[in-house]
Amino acid sequence: MSVVLRNFMRNWVLPFLDPRRIFSLALLPRFILEFREYRRRAKREQVKLIDTYPCLTDRTEHTPFDPHYFYQGAWLARRLRHAAPALHVDAGSSVLMASVLSAHVPLWFVDYRPLQAELEGLKCIAGSVTALPFSDASIDSLSSLHVIEHVGLGRYGDPLDPQGSINAAHEFQRVLKPGGRLYLSVPVGRERVCFNAHRVFKPISITQYFGDLELLKFSLVDDSGHFVEEADLDSAAYLDYGCGMFEFTKSSGNA
Repeated sequence: MSVVLRNFMRNWVLPFLDPRRIFSLALLPRFILEFREYRRRAKREQVKLIDTYPCLTDRTEHTPFDPHYFYQGAWLARRLRHAAPALHVDAGSSVLMASVLSAHVPLWFVDYRPLQAELEGLKCIAGSVTALPFSDASIDSLSSLHVIEHVGLGRYGDPLDPQGSINAAHEFQRVLKPGGRLYLSVPVGRERVCFNAHRVFKPISITQYFGDLELLKFSLVDDSGHFVEEADLDSAAYLDYGCGMFEFTKSSGNA
């Protein structure tokens, strides 16, 4: 199969095999009319049917975004700008966020599925959040956003472990230096396991998992996608699927 034909199949056939996109078939007549009109107007371009790539659902009134990932990245970036650590370690968060943060602070990015990328300011390390490749009390600045809720559910090829999130919490506390900061986000609300996608936690459960640390601030994205910079833990306890952002520190007494 030629590259051109393979791309045509990818662009036209595969999207409509996804049940979530069946409704977009109703938008095909508009696409066809606009394709014909564009080709009629194009005098200096070759516009072939086999090269078309229908993007039928992008015509929206507002730019769509995922509130959890949008706000948690902004939340962490602003805290790192204020703290200005000499080195920051991130465990398993968004690779796009890591690429941007590494422009402002030297960043070591640890992932169970190691990132194969080369970028100034970014060092990619293979490792698990339940067995981080660092010695005790060695990290000043550490983050893990939307990660520990997945640990132990097998989604990314990791071993099944009902204690996965708790084990990750113990490991973060082990490697954090006294006086160091941990920036963590997880789904918050009605506590449950949505196997094998993720867990949802009551905020109080997270503070208990991280009992060796002191909670400095709690921020929140609620079920409506609104960001609250300083929120109460109780305000998130009865959400369905919010995003809780926890800023912890380790006291000198917990070295």
